[in-house]
Amino acid sequence: MSLPSSPVARRDRNSRRQKGSRSSQEYTSEPKIDSTVPPHSSSGHQHHGMHLPRFNHNGHEVTPGIEPEGESGRRGFHPWKFLRICFRSSCGMSKAVNFLWPIVPVAIALHFARPEWHLAIFITNYIAMVPAANLIGFAGQELARKLPKVLGVVLETTLGSVVEIVLFMVLIKTHGGNSNVPVIRAAILGSILANMLLCLGACFFAGGLKRDEQTFHEAVSEVGGGLMLVAGMGLVLPAVYSKALANRTDRPAGEIESEVLKISRATAVILLFAFGVYVWFQTKTHDNLYADIFEADEHKDADRHKDLKKAKLTLTECIIALLIALTCVSLIAIFLVQQIEFLVVERHVSDAFVGLILLPLVEKAAEHLTAVDEAWDNQMNFALAHVLGASIQTALLNTPLVVIVGWGLGVKMDLNFEIFDAVALILAILVVGSFLRDGKSNYLEGVLCVLVYMIIAICAFYYPDPPHGESGGGGEGGH
Repeated sequence: MSLPSSPVARRDRNSRRQKGSRSSQEYTSEPKIDSTVPPHSSSGHQHHGMHLPRFNHNGHEVTPGIEPEGESGRRGFHPWKFLRICFRSSCGMSKAVNFLWPIVPVAIALHFARPEWHLAIFITNYIAMVPAANLIGFAGQELARKLPKVLGVVLETTLGSVVEIVLFMVLIKTHGGNSNVPVIRAAILGSILANMLLCLGACFFAGGLKRDEQTFHEAVSEVGGGLMLVAGMGLVLPAVYSKALANRTDRPAGEIESEVLKISRATAVILLFAFGVYVWFQTKTHDNLYADIFEADEHKDADRHKDLKKAKLTLTECIIALLIALTCVSLIAIFLVQQIEFLVVERHVSDAFVGLILLPLVEKAAEHLTAVDEAWDNQMNFALAHVLGASIQTALLNTPLVVIVGWGLGVKMDLNFEIFDAVALILAILVVGSFLRDGKSNYLEGVLCVLVYMIIAICAFYYPDPPHGESGGGGEGGH
């Protein structure tokens, strides 16, 4: 007959069982493997006080300061691998564009060998700008992989705007600068319209072909849309001021023009400050929010595993690719701009069409290809970041830069846009804002954006140049 055990005895037995259970778990559980140890490593133990090297998805040791996704596993410059990776590019469309590279030397040679063939020089250099700009975009994308995500997106967008900056600077330096002011002004608004209507429409359409609808985060769409509305207001108000006072008889001749120029320069400084605040917001105070958004977007890509396995450029190769591309773009931009006067005077193509349509299509080619590919892969936040980011940079960075550079060169570069251009810009911002408001997109919205851009292009084709000696609402220039 067994006696009932006391509470103390029961506690002793429970204590012995728990010790035995912990002891058995210590011998049967597997040690945790440190994520920094490569899959093929024979040791998984972490030694206290030691910093083990990191390895990425391909088993490459990650260089300190480089993000794992951007690690190439190589150092220095390897010509054959460099050419092969650059030709492969980031997607099928970019790879197809690389077949245009033979036109680049032809375009440059034609400028020197047959300077009287103006139309042929313009056409060949116009086409040659596409692969050169595409290389800037690809090298910027490879460089962005090596940086934190938010900083990488900002850098990639900035490098995508380099072609535009080069074109603006060449335009303002050519023929004294004042004669090209109408073209620069049209190109500023044309770049924004091409991004917000043509490129965004293509993104909505491409993504909508595979899915009923796509979603994007309000932090990307609302901030981008709000900034564009503010930027559009800043760009348009000097022109509104000029037009409102154009018929006043109590003002001395030329006073309004001088005031508009001062207002434009003050506006440029304010827009530059706004751009600095925007970059600080995105990369410092709210970088964690954007990093989480982009991180989630990357995992939506069904082909992400293939993209991660692709060979990547080294840091040295990224810099070399950028230098080659920038050299080609600078030469092509000079040769292209020199033929604009021939198009306007001899071929009777309007400044509005050259600036609003022709130049923006070629200067933003790399950005457009990247954004459409991202939308196709269901990475709409990345696509919007590139589309809206490029538009914001044009409005808040590139435009103020060309105004301030013109100020330093003595060129009367103002923001006195034609009323047609200004109204088209504000309406485009409102149209795009209405599509972004619900955080969803489909192919119908994409088609509508492209149709609006086509209407603007047709109007720009027939829009006449201002009379000789006038520029927009009273500035100098005109062809």
